[in-house]
Amino acid sequence: MSPVAQAETSRNYPPGSLRVSDADRDRAVSELSEAFQAGRITADEFDQRSAHALRARTGKELTALLEDLPVDRAPATEAAVEQAHRAVAARIAAGASAAAATALAALALANGLSSGPDPAKRELARQILAREGLSVPLPPAPGFDWAGTITPAVLAVLLIALIIVVRAARASRP
Repeated sequence: MSPVAQAETSRNYPPGSLRVSDADRDRAVSELSEAFQAGRITADEFDQRSAHALRARTGKELTALLEDLPVDRAPATEAAVEQAHRAVAARIAAGASAAAATALAALALANGLSSGPDPAKRELARQILAREGLSVPLPPAPGFDWAGTITPAVLAVLLIALIIVVRAARASRP
């Protein structure tokens, strides 16, 4: 493949003598502007090449104006797209884990601080149920609810550990 044909395909302008659009001309002027800002061409070269780009009719004319300039914007590769998807998935996992850990920690704290209904409230509940003709045995007076306190606390700690692992994995990637 000739260097001009290779430049045409790498810049995605219409090949050879195919006509270009206004958008193609604008993109060429934009590339020239980036080259000028990067110091690759002078102000006079920018003015001359931009004028030629705006008058260009074919892809060959546009690529001839840009053939001595590097292609700065490489197309996104599948690996880059996959890496971006992984980053988004990691953020979602960390956010969801943080929300769940917060809710579970609040539940563990509420269960730990709660002593349950006092004896007077338990007796009132028994009387209301008896008046309605229901004979429902109430559970014995509660003590400390170990399962209701420790289980959500452990899950909260595990979710926090997950957040740390996900962030560490993201930080170690290049």
